[in-house]
Amino acid sequence: MSTAPAPQRVLAFDFGLQRVGLAVGNALTQSAEALRTLHASGDARWPLIAAALKEWQPDALVVGVPRHPDGADHEMTARCQKFARQLHGRFGLPVHEVDERYTSVEAEASGAKDIDAEAARLIAAQYLSSLP
Repeated sequence: MSTAPAPQRVLAFDFGLQRVGLAVGNALTQSAEALRTLHASGDARWPLIAAALKEWQPDALVVGVPRHPDGADHEMTARCQKFARQLHGRFGLPVHEVDERYTSVEAEASGAKDIDAEAARLIAAQYLSSLP
């Protein structure tokens, strides 16, 4: 039985209805870097995401999925999961979901200038730390 190799480079997303934070993560160095926030909603975001994928050539994608503190789903949980399925359907890359509770709060508390991109960096870092 063969297992797929762990991705070397991931592109992480902090999904929002009006903004999507982006970060890149490297499994070899166990590092993640905030990139930028895409200020677009609906179908307008897809060309911007396609350009980021072309630029960074990730092996996999990571989407932060928010939950309530007790782990229960809330209104954005299903929207983020739908976004993850759309990413996979449009670009054919593996998509991994990561629990993103408190990433935006942590990003804001850190004094980040781009909170959404920093939240995406935290999502990427959390995913990378979960790899064997």
